[in-house]
Parts: sequence; structure tokens; C-alpha cells
Amino acid sequence: MVVGTLPVWDELVLLCRRAIEPRYGYWTLPAGFLENDETTAEGATRETTEEAGAKIELGPLFSIYDVTHVHQVHLFYRARLIDLEFSPGIESLEVRLFSETDIPWREIAFRTVSQTLESFFDDRRQGRFILHSGNLNYTPRPQEPRLARSTEP
Repeated sequence: MVVGTLPVWDELVLLCRRAIEPRYGYWTLPAGFLENDETTAEGATRETTEEAGAKIELGPLFSIYDVTHVHQVHLFYRARLIDLEFSPGIESLEVRLFSETDIPWREIAFRTVSQTLESFFDDRRQGRFILHSGNLNYTPRPQEPRLARSTEP
């Protein structure tokens, strides 16, 4: 399970620029793998502190996506930033607040993050927030055929 938050300050959303693979240098919401003996809410809060150095007030679960091709489930909670004191952790190159129009959409690391952000902005425009879920699998491109090994000497 990958757990994280969608931290908001007024009209702005906090994103982290990844300092690790996969997708080094791309932007994401603060998130990471759930650890043993913690709830999803505890894990999401911990990851937000570790990756963004941000203090948050955790809100309700906002999105949950199955990503079965990599054997994962991604959960994101809405969160409110308590203050503007945040800084990149060791897994982030930088941490910044973005308005919807300034988000670097082509540089978002994962489909679950893009879908969560799009749903958030749509919900905000409609004046209501609902739980979003789905299966965000993709079909990988076919691999080149491999040459058969010859068994002849």
C-alpha cells in the first residue's frame, strides 16, 4: 500500500519533486509505502512529514486506486497545511505550493497523483468532495520479440 496526502493551503496544493527512482525529478504528492503496525492515516501523515517537512491536519480519505500491474493500492487523504514551514526531506529535491494553473501536469510522476489532483480540482469547482476510486492499470507496450537461443554448437 502506498499512502499519502493532498496538502492544501488556501487555493494551493503542496507537491514534492522526487529525489529517488522511479520517476526521479518528477512531481508528486507526498506519499510512500505503509509500514508495519501503522494505520493508513498514520502512514500518510508520516510520509508527508518525511517527504515535505509539512505539518498537516489530516482530513478524510479522498482517493483510492488499484494499480494491480505493480501490485499496489494508492490512498490519498485530503489535508490542510497548518503553516507554511515545509522543506524537502531526503526523498525530495524540492517542495512547492502550486495553483491549479501552475501545476506541471506533464511532469507529474504517477497516474494516481494526476487523477487525484484532477478529481480534487473538479470537486472543488463543484463545491463538494467525494471519495474517488478505480483501477488505474495500463497495458505495457509489447516487447520486441526475443531471438531464440540456438541449441546447436
